[in-house]
Amino acid sequence: MNAVFPPKLNRGDVVRVVAPARSRAMVMEHDHTGIIGSRFAELGLTLSYGRHVDERDAFHSSSVASRVADLHDAFADPSVAAILTVIGGYNCNELLPFLDWELIRANPKILCGYSDITALQNAILARTGLVTYSGPHWSTFGMRDHFEETLRWFTSVMFDTAPVALAPAARWSDDLWFLDQDKREPLPNDGWWPLRPGTAEGRIVGGNLCTLNLLQGTPHMPSLDGAILIVEDDLESHPATFARDLTSLLQLPDAPKIRGLAIGRFQHASRMSRPLLEQIVATQPVLNGVPVLANIDVGHTNPLATIPIGGQARLTVTDAGTGLTLLRH
Repeated sequence: MNAVFPPKLNRGDVVRVVAPARSRAMVMEHDHTGIIGSRFAELGLTLSYGRHVDERDAFHSSSVASRVADLHDAFADPSVAAILTVIGGYNCNELLPFLDWELIRANPKILCGYSDITALQNAILARTGLVTYSGPHWSTFGMRDHFEETLRWFTSVMFDTAPVALAPAARWSDDLWFLDQDKREPLPNDGWWPLRPGTAEGRIVGGNLCTLNLLQGTPHMPSLDGAILIVEDDLESHPATFARDLTSLLQLPDAPKIRGLAIGRFQHASRMSRPLLEQIVATQPVLNGVPVLANIDVGHTNPLATIPIGGQARLTVTDAGTGLTLLRH
């Protein structure tokens, strides 16, 4: 299926905020809407909200019907240029049997979020060919300080069509920034980790690893044939869990046809180290001869790059240097 790239953002556009996983009511326990509103105003964008974003059940989410309705409304509304998710969670995959794929295909527009939104993004790619974006949530824009790199990557991808060459951020953070924005100390970055040499170009597939694996065996799993696979996981995934989740993905029938692998930065609580990750990669026969780059600025730490799921990328891991370039986004 040919990739469909949604129109880029322009000043004056409307961005619809939806909650396909957890509710905005949960996020509003720490209210940073003033910062969020100012950020989007500076971008020249107007925010609107789904009718059900504040519904909240025992799982800090809302009914399948409510979440599907907000997604369908956002895609169907011609005044909406882009869709931004409130936050992640655990249950996006509940929505997949009920989505109107023809509606989504007929109304291509930006959809951005990460973590549990991975299920929605890769299903949309598989079912419609629409390119979506693994990047900051609506709630992420409430980060007062140390947000510059995340914002720069977001605007480069969302407002422009030129290739974007990603490079390691100088500093990073893995803190509960939303609890206390006055006590933050970013850490020096030791750079990206070249684990296997090579160069490759291909279509990006991926996002949050354990969420992507939920799509295995369903009609919602995109092909890995010719893919640059980009995966990450959060603090709930310790090294043994990450290893078996990666093994499961790389045992899919089309996994031997992946062209490259990039792995996002791990949170401290996961207890992942470079030697452990090197050992995990070394046990995967599918990765023989495939470039592998790790510790990139993707995932549950900050800054957070915006990556086009279904877009084209070049991965370079050579003696001359390493890099990830978003060629078409």
